[in-house]
Amino acid sequence: MYASTWREYALAQMTGASRVEKLFAAIIEKRVLVLVLWLALVPGAAWLALQLPSDGAIDRLVVEKDPDVVRTRAFQQVFPEGRQVVLLFEPQGDVFAPVVVRELAAVEDALGTVKGVVSFSALSLFRRREADLAAEGFASRFRTFAEGSSFFRRQGLVGEHHLSLAVTFVAPSTKERDATLGELDRVLKTVPHASLGEPRRVGQPYVEEWLETETASATLRYFPLFGAFVVVLVLALYRSWRALLAILVTLGVTVLLSMALGQLFGFTLTIVSELVPLVVLVTATATLVYLHSRYIQQPEDATLEQHHVFALANKALPVTASIVAALLGFAALAVSQIRPIREMGVWTASGLALSWLTSFTLFPALQRLLACPTRRGLTSTGRLYARLADALPGFTYRFRWPVLLVATVVMLAGAGSLFGVPGQLTPMRMEVDAVEYIDPSLPLRKDMMAYEKAIAGLAAVRIWVKTEDGAVVEPSTLHALDAFSTAVSNEPGVSSVIGPTTLLRLRRYVAGQGDTLPDDEEAFAEAVADFEQLLLTEKELRGFIDLKSLGQAQLMVVTRRGDAASFEALKGRLDALWKAEQARSPALAKATAEVVGESILQAKIGEHLVPTLVESFGLTAALIFLTFLVVFRSGAARVMAMVPSLFAILATFLVMRLFGIPLNVATILIATTVLGTTENDQVHFFHHYQEAKKDGASAERAMLHTLHVSGHAIIYATLINASGFLALAFSNLPPMRQFGIVSAIAFAFSMLADFTALPAALWVFLRQKPDAKP
Repeated sequence: MYASTWREYALAQMTGASRVEKLFAAIIEKRVLVLVLWLALVPGAAWLALQLPSDGAIDRLVVEKDPDVVRTRAFQQVFPEGRQVVLLFEPQGDVFAPVVVRELAAVEDALGTVKGVVSFSALSLFRRREADLAAEGFASRFRTFAEGSSFFRRQGLVGEHHLSLAVTFVAPSTKERDATLGELDRVLKTVPHASLGEPRRVGQPYVEEWLETETASATLRYFPLFGAFVVVLVLALYRSWRALLAILVTLGVTVLLSMALGQLFGFTLTIVSELVPLVVLVTATATLVYLHSRYIQQPEDATLEQHHVFALANKALPVTASIVAALLGFAALAVSQIRPIREMGVWTASGLALSWLTSFTLFPALQRLLACPTRRGLTSTGRLYARLADALPGFTYRFRWPVLLVATVVMLAGAGSLFGVPGQLTPMRMEVDAVEYIDPSLPLRKDMMAYEKAIAGLAAVRIWVKTEDGAVVEPSTLHALDAFSTAVSNEPGVSSVIGPTTLLRLRRYVAGQGDTLPDDEEAFAEAVADFEQLLLTEKELRGFIDLKSLGQAQLMVVTRRGDAASFEALKGRLDALWKAEQARSPALAKATAEVVGESILQAKIGEHLVPTLVESFGLTAALIFLTFLVVFRSGAARVMAMVPSLFAILATFLVMRLFGIPLNVATILIATTVLGTTENDQVHFFHHYQEAKKDGASAERAMLHTLHVSGHAIIYATLINASGFLALAFSNLPPMRQFGIVSAIAFAFSMLADFTALPAALWVFLRQKPDAKP
């Protein structure tokens, strides 16, 4: 079939070349200029790529227009949330041993020298009563003090086997945050604390720092792995160092310029956009393999100049259509309300457009400048594959119904795994907690889990109380807020509550008057008589009262991590408690309370990720369908070209369900990524199928032509896609690792469907039979 196609091309040249062929001929002729122009862009692109900012914080995935986000951002304008970490020490033996207590005091004193840092512990509070650490019996009296109030235990400051330091600091930027965390570690190393032991480091700042570090380094980790694979594959396929160099240079320029585009667009590297360079690299590699596989198929009667133009023109339509399909697939993510998802879609689409330019300009120029060899009179298919290709049309016709039945059952099972079965199976869970994105084997994850176990909570929500100006500091209002705090602290799942009256309780406790405030209104008013004076002297207290208006206050509620539904339930219970307190306390009659905070926003990420990506997936499918509608006039091509991709996506969700792999910020992109990437194979399949049908070939002969011309390239492209994403299996980020593994599985499923379900569906749709054997 190829020779016939070449003869048609040769005859066409006698009547004049097409515009596309003239364009490719000009590119080849001006190959030195083409190379110089592309290479001239490299230095500037490298500089721009190095300037890309990185932000791995999971809270970047919130929808800014969401009511909870709007309320939380407004709250943070009044009460900027300082960053807080906890150093949890687990000394061997008695946690109140004198040497342990002395070392804890020394550590806390040293941390207090760090600019902008405020530390708090049960010991620091006790030292307000008794400052002399050397006094006889100090440690024993501290034990009595620390164990005498449930406050310290509920806050995680004291436990049977641990003592903790709560450290608060202000760091508006990630650079300042990292500098402060680094300074805390440096100071800690200067203080002897052998009896205390090394602390567990707990807190969102540590999580964010780790995520951003991993996000920034992930690309450097998987690029060499994929690069090594490309070297092996290209040498195995083409056995030419010249071809390898042409491909590597094209890939390098493409990825570098794609990253530079991100900086020009003002984008940021996030846990999601980390995938951009990989998707561009993998897709571009597959495209180059398709182009070079056609390039090496030089007929005996064609000159290299004629054949090179023919190979490019012959692949122009399927390559362009496949890249446009992938580009539209990722561009559909622009409908997302989540900024990193939106940026990732636009960024990837731009990179794919750039890869199309380099594939048809830079790569052909390099092929000729490096004198990449062809294989005259030979095809790129080996004898083993040739036998397989010859057998596939007959096999898929004979077993067309069983193949389609199995494929349908698998797809239905995959859909059920994803969306659930009413009354039988719940939908796949969505994992958005940042802690879950840390490798379970790492110390940070273990430290976070240990702390959560110690205090029964890692999440904190804020109750934002608003009333008339000046009313918050009135004794009657403080009394009502104290009663409300007590009611909230008794709620199931609530570890502790800290509010405006917490410091007043602790002050009474230090004075030996117990850790509660009087119930009697007159006695309460006497206990809080100097509250306004305390606002001026106690920095910690000012974090709970708005000094400008004295009409707003906040309470911090520490609870367990959960999903959006669990936080909504908590908000409902808190609202009920607030209304009950309002009914009892006239001081709160005109007050309002709203539950806000970053923990709620993080839990809602999944709530927004699922619908926005379902919407973008539907748009992706529609755009790709329209692309096929323009490229292929056949109804069968339009409908069945998407069968392998849909089979791969749904089969992958089934695998995820069977092996307990959750949906998260990475794996939820499987559908869009696989649909946008694997359509390349179907485009090339149907392009060459219709190429043969135009010559009057039967269905079987058309399939044979397709399998011999593009089948090998489909296998190689699948290997490239699978291996490229499988490189993510070495990531320290569990979502990236899971995404890499399931993506590779999806590409394998797509290739399986390309060679089985797709031909079987064609046989059924066309209602034809294989050619009669002589």
